[in-house]
Amino acid sequence: MSEKTKVGQIRTEVHGHVFKIIIDNVAKKNSFSPQMMAQMSDAMTLLDRTDDYWVGVLCAEGPDFTAGLDMPKFFGPKAENTDIKPGNIDAFALKSRCRKPIVTAVQGICFTIGIEMMLAGDIVVAADDARFCQMESKRGIAPLGGAHFRYLTRAGWGDAMYHLFLCDEFNAARAHKIGLVQEVVAPGQQIARAMEIANLIAKNAPIGIQVTKEAALKYIEAGEAAAIDYIPKIKDRVFSSEDMKEGIQSFVERRSAVFRGK
Repeated sequence: MSEKTKVGQIRTEVHGHVFKIIIDNVAKKNSFSPQMMAQMSDAMTLLDRTDDYWVGVLCAEGPDFTAGLDMPKFFGPKAENTDIKPGNIDAFALKSRCRKPIVTAVQGICFTIGIEMMLAGDIVVAADDARFCQMESKRGIAPLGGAHFRYLTRAGWGDAMYHLFLCDEFNAARAHKIGLVQEVVAPGQQIARAMEIANLIAKNAPIGIQVTKEAALKYIEAGEAAAIDYIPKIKDRVFSSEDMKEGIQSFVERRSAVFRGK
């Protein structure tokens, strides 16, 4: 394994008209560093702006999709800062969205931003061993990558609030039942099935597919815009709280957090 792979990276491959984006930080359960977030944005931008890439597949090496953010690298005294290039596609489809269809393949742990990335795409194939959890509020923060409204789009109010409030872990069968996942396959088959779906999509007229996605988004974009505009207020409230400090400290110390609502 190269030194570059050891520190985590986003790799890409081209398979005809399918552009494959691979999360590769297996040693840390594919958790994201700030550098990986920037690389993901670069890859999404390349997919969006390369005419010969008609469909994207987002997947991950190893037994897990992603454990989420590498928290100490984003919050606290050792936090790192890597800026996303101006005008780039946002991996969470908050500031800008990829025009091309994206099929995401997930397996094992798929926590926090992993769910938000897959919901920023279009179709999700999950291995039967996939485990989902939107646990930010267990760490004293809140979902900031779109979960607060994309759960609603996919699952409806009751099921969305059930999992956003409980911050519980649920399996692939549950994710499929409430619409977060479109297909469940045997572990190890998720990437092959996602590639198969992507190639089926790529047999259709790319412009027709792209305008279909664009037109469909018109139905929900006003509501999404309002929810996205509210994210800075969410950040201000949780980032200035004592509970956030406690949540991060409890993560570093590997203990349960004790929140005070302050």
